[in-house]
Amino acid sequence: MGLLYTRVHLDFDENDWKEISSNPIVFQTIKDDVTLEIETTSQKLYKLNFKKNGKLNMFRVTGQFRLTWNNDDIL
Repeated sequence: MGLLYTRVHLDFDENDWKEISSNPIVFQTIKDDVTLEIETTSQKLYKLNFKKNGKLNMFRVTGQFRLTWNNDDIL
């Protein structure tokens, strides 16, 4: 399972992602090879490529977002 923390709010393109749960917040890709750029709290930039139906979990933690995903969902 992958884990990153970010202070930046993520924008999910409606053509690539859909929100499948609001509590907890879970987004799922609509198509294959969807790239998500994430700037971590340590200011490193990561680019993750998700498979179709890949999921990203987002939890609000004081002043930041905790992002998790299953490594099987990454290309």
